[in-house]
Amino acid sequence: MNPAGDLIYDVFVNDPPPQDGVLPNGEPKRFSPMASTLLYGREDAVLTDPGMTEDQARVLGDWVAAKDRNVTDIFITHGHGDHWFAAGLLAERFGARVVATAGTIAQMRGSVATRPLLWDKLYAGLVPPSPVTAVTVPDNRFTLEGHDLVMVDVGHADADDNTVLHVPDLGLVVAGDVIYNGVHMYLGQSAVGGFGPWRDAIDKVEALGPRHVVCGHQNSRLDDDAKRTIAETRQYLDDADELLRTENTAVSYFNAKIARYPDYLGRLILWVTARALYGVREHPDEDPRQIILTSWL
Repeated sequence: MNPAGDLIYDVFVNDPPPQDGVLPNGEPKRFSPMASTLLYGREDAVLTDPGMTEDQARVLGDWVAAKDRNVTDIFITHGHGDHWFAAGLLAERFGARVVATAGTIAQMRGSVATRPLLWDKLYAGLVPPSPVTAVTVPDNRFTLEGHDLVMVDVGHADADDNTVLHVPDLGLVVAGDVIYNGVHMYLGQSAVGGFGPWRDAIDKVEALGPRHVVCGHQNSRLDDDAKRTIAETRQYLDDADELLRTENTAVSYFNAKIARYPDYLGRLILWVTARALYGVREHPDEDPRQIILTSWL
């Protein structure tokens, strides 16, 4: 929690939903913890990335309600369903508007189209109806009790059309999945094109000069120090490049990453990433989109 005058931010990290199956090392499959940020002043509040399941919406909503503020807007950083499928439930509960950039809204529609092929298989019966109700705002900026909140397009990271929310008065960037914090990064959608665009997105976040970065997936025991999280995200990509040169199989990549990052959470995401990266490499004549999708299943 960091005050700036009458503006404060606080972070709620929601537990991942239950899932069947085990990883190559015998561990249960476990999705990443999901972080939502609440920005609030004396009366009003803005929530970001509210998660995907009904249970997450309930637990997060109760935490937000305890702050006793009027939630005016719910901001979505990017189109992956784990960041917004619960937005409708929370928008209805609090009477809030859902906002995003045009690029993110297009990606949200894509996630709705693929939902029956992915999310509904992984988490059957847990994800609520998810119509895309998000709207754009002029100049990609809005305000909270006079404080500017700026939606910044940073391009491709773990998906296309990623955005971050810059809150200059707090020295804060709510980074979605552009920056990670103590959690394995989803690199599957960089199987075609490599990590260069993601590094460019990191540069754009750093250029905003934040002191604090809230990551969409983070270990709740770690702080939000911008310098550390940005550096560690870059290092994770560098290590991935190295291991892709030295490891011959998805399993050996998975094991090598765990050896380097033994305390990182979200090993399911590491395994999905490995399957996608090596699947695209090993099957160059197949549709990479299909390989990336089936890497989750």
